Order: sequence, then C-alpha cells, then structure tokens
Amino acid sequence: MTSVSSAPAPILLTQRRIWVIFGALIAGMMLASLDQTIVSTAMPTIVGQLGGVEHQAWITTAYLLATTIVMPIYGKFGDVLGRRNLFLVAIALFTLASIGCAFAGDFWSFVVFRAAQGLGGGGLMILSQAIIADIVPASERGKYLGPLGAIFGVSAVAGPLLGGFFVDHMTWQWAFYINIPIGIAAFLICWFALRLPSKKATHKIDILGVVTLSIATTCLIFFSEFGGNADHGWDAPETWLWGAGMLIAAGLFVWVEAKAEDPIIPLSFFRNPIFVNATAIGFTLGLGMFAAIAFVPTFLQMSSGTSAAVSGLLMIPMMVGVMGTSIFSGLAITKTGKYKIYPILGTLVTAGAMLLFTGLTAETPVWLICVYLFLFGAGLGLIMQVVVLVTQNAVAPNDIGSATSTNNYFREVGASLGVAIFGALFTNRLSENLTKVFTDAGADAASASKATATLDPQTLNELPDEVRDGIVTAYADSLAPVFWYLIPFLLLAFVLALFLKQIPLSDTAGMVARGEAIGGEEAERLEAQQRHAAQSADAGAQRE
Repeated sequence: MTSVSSAPAPILLTQRRIWVIFGALIAGMMLASLDQTIVSTAMPTIVGQLGGVEHQAWITTAYLLATTIVMPIYGKFGDVLGRRNLFLVAIALFTLASIGCAFAGDFWSFVVFRAAQGLGGGGLMILSQAIIADIVPASERGKYLGPLGAIFGVSAVAGPLLGGFFVDHMTWQWAFYINIPIGIAAFLICWFALRLPSKKATHKIDILGVVTLSIATTCLIFFSEFGGNADHGWDAPETWLWGAGMLIAAGLFVWVEAKAEDPIIPLSFFRNPIFVNATAIGFTLGLGMFAAIAFVPTFLQMSSGTSAAVSGLLMIPMMVGVMGTSIFSGLAITKTGKYKIYPILGTLVTAGAMLLFTGLTAETPVWLICVYLFLFGAGLGLIMQVVVLVTQNAVAPNDIGSATSTNNYFREVGASLGVAIFGALFTNRLSENLTKVFTDAGADAASASKATATLDPQTLNELPDEVRDGIVTAYADSLAPVFWYLIPFLLLAFVLALFLKQIPLSDTAGMVARGEAIGGEEAERLEAQQRHAAQSADAGAQRE
C-alpha cells in the first residue's frame, strides 16, 4: 500500500464497503471475546492439570496487564501509522499465542503465552472501535456499536457452553485449538476486506511515554493484586512499594507527555470537559461493574451446585439485558442525535440492581438472581457503548484512536482496582465464614483451613446437607455486603452523567474529515461512475 505522502486516491466509503469492513471487524472481535469466556470456564481444569491452583490469579493478571498496557499504544500508533496493518498484527499475535497456550507444558509458560494473547486482544478491542469511528460518522455510529456489543453477548452464551463441552468431553487444550481456525479466518477476512489507508509517522514516536505509562500500569496492577491477595494484603510494605512505584511512574509520565512532540496520551484531552466526564464515568463504572461480574458466577456455582458451564449460562439474562439496551440506545441516538439521557438512566438502573443484590441469601431462588442480572445488564448496555461514542465525538478526527484507547484504558484501570479491592473484601470475609462452618461441623482449625482452601463445586455436592447449606449461606453472607460498597461508585457515575454536556454529533466520518476518504452520496455516485466506465471499457474491448 502507498503512504499518504504520495497522496493516493481517497477511498470511496460506500454503504457496501462500510458493511464489508464492519464484517471484518466483527471477525476480529469474535476471536477475542469468545476466547475470554471459553477460558474462564475451563480455568479450574487448566490450573488443576498444570499444577498452579495457588497461583491461579496470575493467568487473569497476565492477560489484564498486557491488554491494559497495549491499549494506548495501539490507539496512538493507529492514529499515526494507520490501523489496517496493526489490526492484522493483533490477530496474528493472538492466534500464535493461542497455539503457545495449547502446547504449554507447565503453568508459568502458560501464563507467558496468556500475556502474549493479551498483547493481541488489547489491539483487537481498541482498533475495532477506532476503525468504526473512521468509517461511520458519530451521528450514525450508534447503530453499528449495538451489533458490536451483541458480539460480546453471543460470546458470553457460546463461550461457557463450548468451554464446558471441551472440558467435559475433550481436553482443555481445545479451548485454544478453536482459536486457530477462527484466527486464520479472521486474518484472511481482514487481509482482503479491511481496506484502509497506511501512513508514515511525521513526528518522533513517544517511546518514553510508552515506557513510563507501561511501568505505571504494571505497578498499578501489582499494587491492586498484592493488596487483594491474602498472602500480602493492604497493610504489607511490598504492596505500598508497588503503590509508590505507580505514583512515581505516573508523575514521570505526565512530565514526559508535557514535553513530547506527539504524546501517546495528549494532555490536552484532560482540558476537554466532555472527554474528562465520559472517561470518569467509564472509570467509576469499571470500579463497580467488573467486581460484580467477577464474583456473581462463583456465587451461582456454589449456591445452585451447577457446573461451570451451567453457571455461565445463568449469566445469559445479563447479556440479554446488555444487548437489548445497547442496540436500543444505539438506534435511538442515531435517530434523535441525543445521548445524555442514556448514561443517566443506565447508572440508576445499575445502582438499583446492585441494591437488589445486597439482599442475596442462600434461599434466593436462581430465577430471581437471573432477574437481577437482567436489570444489571440492561443498565450497563445504556452506558458502555454510549460513553465510547461521546468520547470519540468530543475530540478531533486525528485523535480518535488515542481518545478511544484512553477511555478504555481508564475503564480497565478502574476494573483492576475494583476487582482487587472488593475481591479482597469478599474473599477475606468468605475465608472467615467458611472456616467457622467447618469448625462448627467438628473439624479442627488446620483441617477447616485446608477444607476452605480446596473447596470447589464438586466437593460441595458431596458434603452433608447441613454443611452444604452452611457453605452456601457463608457465600451469600460474604458477597451481599460487598454490593453496598459498590453502590456509591455507581451513584458517583450517576452524578457525573448528570453533568455530561450534550453537543451535536458529527455527521462526518473520521477518514472523510481527514481527507483520506469520500463518503455519503458522493461516494455512491463516484463508484457508480467507475463501475459504468469499467463496463464501457469491457464492452469496447469485446467489440474489438
């Protein structure tokens, strides 16, 4: 492909081409989102067979850390170099790392390959959102963001089913083998269908910014992991060493960005009130939302005695809620051009669902938990895609990638802090409650501690009814109070949503605004002319 400096002919963004590119993006997104849900279902079997039960959190941490670090890098480099080749690199990385995971012979090599998957997964997530902003104007974008959200919904249903099937009837390696044909198909589709301009960097690349942000992110993730880990805790000096490292690196990052010629996260974003507000909503939502999503399936497995695959299916109501309201809000925003009301409603509905969760007990019927989950999902669907749309609409067309990745980055940071802090509250309370159940049943302190550490749904089903009821009550009593701590964050998001400024949605796609493409009726007219000219030339050649 030629570089922009040699001024290639602008791409014609006809409706047909937009749908072809959109199809290619969906292939890439399907790869990343399906993998997440399949692996989470197969996780207990994987760690059991590779011998890393006590280090299980590292699998999630490695993926989360890699994904979070590369988000701003993909965002910025996409703005500077073009997104097509980066998207292909992300798919290739993800697929090759999947092969590594499948053939990993021990626990720590598996963790390394899982991190490599995260390096690809972060790119797939950011670049697909940015490419949509490149090809579709903000005023039309809502109706495309809805189906992208639906991909996650489909994955959330298909993933646990596939993961459960692989674990029960095949081997856990199939959770990764399946990525190979999907990855190759996604790569080929994008190679042929994802026609986007490539560019050359005109400014010096901000390597120092990349390094300092990566160090700050690493320190932040380990700070939250160590704090939430029973072996260290929030009062351990090593936890606060990570915290100090994070503050120093973050300070250095701001200093570097203020001097950089082309910063990876432009500080001017933080002088844009709409960007700051939308990103703050994402951060507070990350704090409250992911903690709930992380612990409810565990509770469902224990309280209903279901398998991992079935407990995953019990999350379907939440995904139905997310899909329904994200598609509805996307279409409504495209029709009316108004977006402010949806985050306001969404934060209220999510906080209401959280309030209902505080009443969870061992006796709460599964169908009622599913209703709560549906409400929770419906609230999230009104917020998540809307916040990305508002962020993209608030910045210049040249900064779409950086703005998208920065918004996602802060949501992930909120998520990692939320899961660690509230996870610690849940697990510490749970350990105390479970140990009490086992000691009350006649076990000595050492046996009670061992039984608590090795408890899983299969073991639970083999225990006497009295002990089993005690364990389910311990789970409910440990989890329900945590939701009280999450509600203030959602109410803060509600207040932020009240102050979100409504501005007109742009009716020009990013690539059109940058002069890289021609869109709308003019593109359709020019393509029709080209087609007609080609047909005339063919007819002339045949006559000769």
